[in-house]
Amino acid sequence: MDLREYLRVFRAHWLGMVLITLLGVAVAFGWTLLQPKVYTADASAIVQANTAADAGDNSLSSAMLGNSLTSGRVKTYVALGQSRAVADGVIKDLSLDVSPDQLVKQVTVTNTVDTTTLMVSANAATPEKARDIAEAWVRSMGAEVNRLETTDPAQKGAVFLSPIDSARLPDSPSSPNTRLALALGALIGLAVAVGYGLLRYTLDRRIRSVEQVERETGRPVVGTIPEEKTFTADNRLLPFDGGTSSTSDNAHLFGIGEAMRELRTNLQYMDVDNPPRIIVVTSPLPGDGKSTIASNLAVTLASSGQPVVLIDGDLRRPMIDTVFGLPKGAGISDVLAGRATIAEVAQRFGNGQLLVVAAGKVPPNPSEVLGSARMRELLKSIAREAIVIVDAPPLIPVTDAAVLAHSADGAVIVGTVGKTTFEVLGKAIGNLDRAGARALGLVLNRVPRRGSGAAYYGYQYHGEYYRNDDQELPSGTVNGDKPRRRGASEAA
Repeated sequence: MDLREYLRVFRAHWLGMVLITLLGVAVAFGWTLLQPKVYTADASAIVQANTAADAGDNSLSSAMLGNSLTSGRVKTYVALGQSRAVADGVIKDLSLDVSPDQLVKQVTVTNTVDTTTLMVSANAATPEKARDIAEAWVRSMGAEVNRLETTDPAQKGAVFLSPIDSARLPDSPSSPNTRLALALGALIGLAVAVGYGLLRYTLDRRIRSVEQVERETGRPVVGTIPEEKTFTADNRLLPFDGGTSSTSDNAHLFGIGEAMRELRTNLQYMDVDNPPRIIVVTSPLPGDGKSTIASNLAVTLASSGQPVVLIDGDLRRPMIDTVFGLPKGAGISDVLAGRATIAEVAQRFGNGQLLVVAAGKVPPNPSEVLGSARMRELLKSIAREAIVIVDAPPLIPVTDAAVLAHSADGAVIVGTVGKTTFEVLGKAIGNLDRAGARALGLVLNRVPRRGSGAAYYGYQYHGEYYRNDDQELPSGTVNGDKPRRRGASEAA
């Protein structure tokens, strides 16, 4: 994965990742509320030597002797400060109801490097108790030092412990550390959130982006069609002006119209010397919008002035008559059965360049009918005069589409973003390959315009360049392909 893919993962799953991070912070804060508060008080003492300060040269030797004594004792007194004997003295002093072993765990005695100073830190449930234990601990250590250094407890030994700073009353608990806990919670939550995003990206086998599809299948993506929520079962056809007019009622269809024109161009220039004339439009499974794509592709081709014949080759669940609002009647099955001619069943639509041939009566053996020599000859004869678009059944449930694609110049496979999986798409391509048919390319349908799904594409569909209805068109232009001003993105 490169940096762009990581950014796409974040943009696609940013809400979940932010919520997980916030959850980590919330859990950390809840943990701090459940923990008992602990207060810490500090007291200090210094190890001193009880040597007589003689005058003259004896004063220097006395000081050296004192330093030697205290330096040799200080580490021993650190260990003494963690003893149960000192804890017993504190328990008696403060009348505490606690065992020496438990009290020792609440106190820490340390020595500052290269000094004879001892620091006592006492932990307790209340500020007052922490302060009292720290001061009593210093007193008890001093008593234990005297007991070790002299036989008379009332006198100071050669080395004794002298208090320096008394313990202060702590104004805030030392534990739990709320700031540290929140920071750790945020850090752990962020790590889990990143793992969540990458895991979803790795395990999600649904098609999401052009790069993913081309990398997984090795086939080109020839079109990405945006999601259009205004389309219904009875109203999903593009107007012949493609929604390019700013005053048109269909101006909101500019995005999908431009995407269909891009698909048309990609197919036309796929092989400049021998462009495909017979194109089968199919999908891996039902519900991917193949009939809508086939119909709008035919309209887009016809709007550029090219003669187009759209044939409903789905003899199992025909949809073309519903898309175009045509009456039920004879169709391609009747032509193949010899009950009618293609001229009798073809219905002209739009600007006169588009002929629509419905499915007609559903035969009992669709695969055999579509794979017949008569069907192949019919497609070839029509292709001499017009571009043929065939709406075929899905590839995986039945073999009709593979049979039709074998007789055509190739097939366009329509997959739904966020629904079609790579396994399903691969199986559909495999069915075409086994039939000896050519896959012209893949079309990603229902690409999200906004939201998490749109993040995989790095752009959003929009239309800023429209033709005004009162603009005079140059001679030779055809409705649906009027010249438009080019913006910076188009000029690039």
